Amino acid sequence: MSDSYDFAVRRDDMRETSVLETPGADREIDEGQILLEVDHFSLTANNVTYGAMGEAMNYWDFYPAEDDSLGRIPAWGYADVVVSKAEGIEEGARVFGYLPMSTHAVLEPGRIRESGFTDITGFRSGLPAVYNEYRLITGEKDDERERLVAIFMPLYGTSWLLADWLNEVDFAGASQLVASSASSKTALGLGHALQVDFDNPIETVGLTSPGNLEFTTGTGHWDAVVTYDDLDSIDADTPTIYVDFGGNAKLRHRIHSHFGDRLVASVAVGIADWESMVPEEGDSLPGPQPQFFFAPDRVVKRNADWGQDGLGERLAKSQDRFTDRSREWMEVQTGSGPDAIRESLLALMDGKVPPDRGISVNP
Repeated sequence: MSDSYDFAVRRDDMRETSVLETPGADREIDEGQILLEVDHFSLTANNVTYGAMGEAMNYWDFYPAEDDSLGRIPAWGYADVVVSKAEGIEEGARVFGYLPMSTHAVLEPGRIRESGFTDITGFRSGLPAVYNEYRLITGEKDDERERLVAIFMPLYGTSWLLADWLNEVDFAGASQLVASSASSKTALGLGHALQVDFDNPIETVGLTSPGNLEFTTGTGHWDAVVTYDDLDSIDADTPTIYVDFGGNAKLRHRIHSHFGDRLVASVAVGIADWESMVPEEGDSLPGPQPQFFFAPDRVVKRNADWGQDGLGERLAKSQDRFTDRSREWMEVQTGSGPDAIRESLLALMDGKVPPDRGISVNP
């Protein structure tokens, strides 16, 4: 088999994977395009969400597979320009952004500026703009820092934008926030952002498994941490907003039933528990109708409010603090090749990646 490939999954069963041979560095590109050689990308619960919501949220459309039954899950990472037919982008340039799980990718840069460019490939024009932005990397390569950024940037971006939105809507009138999957990186990012950037405007309670209780408490990102088994110990009379980072339908039902009419809002953010996100047939949900938080929509609003640079500066400062803080509790696991991609995805789907572990893969 060629050393160049695209990694794909079946759209209706992400556990079934394929490695598709591609031309790699020998492929022909058109005028205005660049060919990237992918160096490394992160794998997190976010990628499971991209696959689980591939149809509903158009994630399959960023890097379409020739076989419609297959999907190529995007990932955040770093790549080098090996061929350029785009004026303003030099061969050898280093790029960070939304990449396929592949050895190579073809982009069409537009709106090129010193800090980066926008991919203007025709079929991507109708997709969320935040995923079409690519950063040009300058200075010496810092492999350790790059891998941390690739792990946290997409996750923490969601965390911070969610905190910003919750603060703006005054937490829907709640005085207590309860979050599932509190040991997940996106959830920990929310706790950090509320503490550091929004001065803890609400009491936060993280829900986690017994096995993750000590770790989650030790991060210091939550005011209180409670196991799922002890859910009933949380005061049900306090006006509460539920932030769902897991997507588990049975847990959602328990939360809604426990708080009843004191649950003022229910917000779904991630689909980590992707196989149990759908409620059982005929199962009614007490309390408010869950709503889905879609970070790219928030990016559009804040870009309009502050400008792209204004949002970027705010987010970068907060993310740098979170990334530095994460060194106290996170280890980066590295791997290479399609087997490493498959094994990592399966481990993420099965919830077997410890919360203190980040995954970075060289394709």
